[in-house]
Amino acid sequence: MQIKDIVKKVKQIEIRTRKRTENTLMGQYHSAFKGQGMAFAEVRPYQFGDDIRRIDWNKTARFKEPYVKVMEEERELTMMILVDISASMNYGTKIQLKRELVAEISASLGFSAAGNNDKVGLILFADKVYKVIPPQKGKKHILSIISSILTADYVETETNIDAALQYMMNVFKKKSLAFLFSDFADGFDDKLLKIASKKHQLLGLRVFDEKDNEIPDVGYAFFRDVETGKQLWVNTSNAKWRYNFAEAQKKKIRSVKDAFEKSSASFVEVNPEIDYTKILYNYFQKK
Repeated sequence: MQIKDIVKKVKQIEIRTRKRTENTLMGQYHSAFKGQGMAFAEVRPYQFGDDIRRIDWNKTARFKEPYVKVMEEERELTMMILVDISASMNYGTKIQLKRELVAEISASLGFSAAGNNDKVGLILFADKVYKVIPPQKGKKHILSIISSILTADYVETETNIDAALQYMMNVFKKKSLAFLFSDFADGFDDKLLKIASKKHQLLGLRVFDEKDNEIPDVGYAFFRDVETGKQLWVNTSNAKWRYNFAEAQKKKIRSVKDAFEKSSASFVEVNPEIDYTKILYNYFQKK
């Protein structure tokens, strides 16, 4: 993709998503995540009606009169966007490639966060973490994140979600709003997912193409796994083979959903033919 094409694509995504964000998501995001937690502000003398649980016993003992800790809402949050850049994410049979949809949804999330004066960061990963953009504020920063998702080199390797989650936990100690984009074609450690969802508020977004779930009847076809390199010929006219493939995919996704549910993390599925703004709106509404 040439530079002028990248700039054009980023601008198109900005125009499309800012309108959606301002009309639908920004207000719901603000309502859902404002004041998620309390931070220490100051210490002052006790006043009648103050919660005794807020008494600062050290200062009270030092000055021989009661003092209380004043807390305030932590209004500035950090959003982390984790994007799978394995080769299967650079794929699509209809309106968009998966990576283009990820860039668009990330833009909507980013502009929602920017409207709330929150920081946004990015982790690009496949078999390992390839790129990290530290959390910052502002529109230019969001546009840089969109560009990074669109222009990343999508790697022909299996996906290691564990590496991305572990990196996030090691580097970003403060609780973040984490959005994990992948097609979840490969497995992950359920225990690590549970730990990550305790430290961060985690939403998994399965980005899929309809051909991921079902193979059409096109006769004999040659298939190559873009991540493992495995190749095989298949008779797609075989109804039993198509049925078994579809059932195996359903089973795999049920397993992923169960893992997220058991970890107290959220999970949704998106593709270019689904209105993702409604999905995000419902997610924010539940928070």
